[in-house]
Amino acid sequence: MARRSDVQQDPRIAGDPDPYPLEGFEAASAAHGTAPRRRGWSGGGGRWLVWTGRVILWALIIVILVNGIRAPFERLTQDDPAGVAPTGSATSGFPATQAAAFANQFAAVYLNYDAANPQQRAERLRSFLPEGADEQFGWNGFGRMSAGAFQFTGIDVIDEHNARVTVTYQTGGTRGLLSVPVYYDNGRFVVSAQPALLPAPGPAGLPQLPDPDRDSATEAELRPQLEGFFKAYAAGNQVDLQRYVASGVTVNGFNGEFTLAELKDVVVPPDGSDSRKVTAVVVWAVASGQSEAVASPSQDPAAQPAGLEQAYQLTIEKQGGKWFVRDIQGANRSVG
Repeated sequence: MARRSDVQQDPRIAGDPDPYPLEGFEAASAAHGTAPRRRGWSGGGGRWLVWTGRVILWALIIVILVNGIRAPFERLTQDDPAGVAPTGSATSGFPATQAAAFANQFAAVYLNYDAANPQQRAERLRSFLPEGADEQFGWNGFGRMSAGAFQFTGIDVIDEHNARVTVTYQTGGTRGLLSVPVYYDNGRFVVSAQPALLPAPGPAGLPQLPDPDRDSATEAELRPQLEGFFKAYAAGNQVDLQRYVASGVTVNGFNGEFTLAELKDVVVPPDGSDSRKVTAVVVWAVASGQSEAVASPSQDPAAQPAGLEQAYQLTIEKQGGKWFVRDIQGANRSVG
């Protein structure tokens, strides 16, 4: 009994051309009175087309997946300019730095006026205002105002010619903001409309911290050493300073600009180590500028030396049973 082949041929794909032309073969067979014998289709060409189609299909799927994953990242990095630069300043070409300087100068003139001399303000304003503008730019000519501490706060760039610049200022005990609309063209600026006074935010709420733990014994031990250090620190005498600083350390002093009026407080943490972070509060006496200090309190207070309380953080080390200063910097407030 003949065994059938286990190899199964793929079905013929409709429309495929025959692998070999049969017209001549059929004609020759008819001439000899024999029926033409048709060769079975091997399926090789169809299998090649199937695998080609699969490769193309998988390539399309991969392209779609890659584009789908990449698109959200491109939107995050390209469509959110606020995280890169202030509005408009990165793409419009608007010169934000020059606009800030222009607005600062304008605010210093605009927010200082005196009815006793209005013409001086008008003359100073002229270089900031557009042609034909009111020479006092909205001030009615009465009263007096003195402002200072002008600082650039921010800028909102509207387009390549227009922006709003915000400047902070102080007058008396009040901080405020001035919003200045400016126009830019060909390297020049002008105030394009009336400015606007805005309230400045108040101080941040500072949380209260518990009193720190203290090593009172070490504080008492350190006081004489730190008093001597701060006197030498004020004088800037390197010979004296070397008696109080750690070996190999150089600390520069004030060269006599201040004198130590009082070592008000010393706070030492009770960690028991030979290297500590110590907080010292001192009062510097600041000379008034006169060659001789006025001794009598009945004299002019402005001539008396001023006292400024300052807080320092010192790194101290114990060497040979004695404490020495390794570093000094401004004190910080621990976060509660």
